[in-house]
Amino acid sequence: MPIRNISVGRPEEATHPDALRAALAEFICTLIFVFAGSGSGMAFNKLTNDGATTPSGLVAAALAHAFGLFVAVSVGANISGGHVNPAVTFGAFVGGNITLLRGILYWIAQLLGSVVACLLLKFTTGGLAVPAFSLSAGVGTLNAFVFEIVMTFGLVYTVYATAVDPKKGSLGTIAPIAIGFIVGANIFAGGAFTGASMNPAVAFGPAVVSWSWAGHWIYWAGPLVGGGIAGIVYEFFFISNTHEQLPSSADY
Repeated sequence: MPIRNISVGRPEEATHPDALRAALAEFICTLIFVFAGSGSGMAFNKLTNDGATTPSGLVAAALAHAFGLFVAVSVGANISGGHVNPAVTFGAFVGGNITLLRGILYWIAQLLGSVVACLLLKFTTGGLAVPAFSLSAGVGTLNAFVFEIVMTFGLVYTVYATAVDPKKGSLGTIAPIAIGFIVGANIFAGGAFTGASMNPAVAFGPAVVSWSWAGHWIYWAGPLVGGGIAGIVYEFFFISNTHEQLPSSADY
């Protein structure tokens, strides 16, 4: 069972150089991803006089996020695992693949990376508004909550299948592409309804900079529930009990 592999971690892990380097990598990767994703939306708004809700705007958002996440995961994979998403980190934690302390470091780094990216966007665009995630007209909170759960489940399940599973084999080399593709596809599916966050950090940065918190809980609760379910399902049903040893005191 995954629950047997869950570990809080040792206090030394919070200050270990490897953990700090991994957190720094998550900060940089999330900054890259959010700057590209949110920046593309702002650029499209400027070029089309706020026409980002058009079909072409949805296509632009899907492509920008898919390409941006592909790069962000690729450059962080060898250092931190390239989570770039608190929901991915949470899914890895409930599956017993990361300790709680390291996961908290990742969360802090991811949230800071998103906020810094949005502040940079606001500065470099001469003060343009950084749009926060919000529900489309006619979309209820329960509908949006379930939408985010399902989309994030697909994302984290893909992460497990292509990057975490020890039996992944050659699939590991295309993991960043597969992860970017599922995010792009989900934006096509849910972008017109919830904005298709699938990532609390991606929603957090714009909310802080624009100070817009309406329905913000959906972009935390939905992805965390979806990511947690995906981690438990994949770990329990598809990964054998031969896990890598979690870091011990001797490693530090």
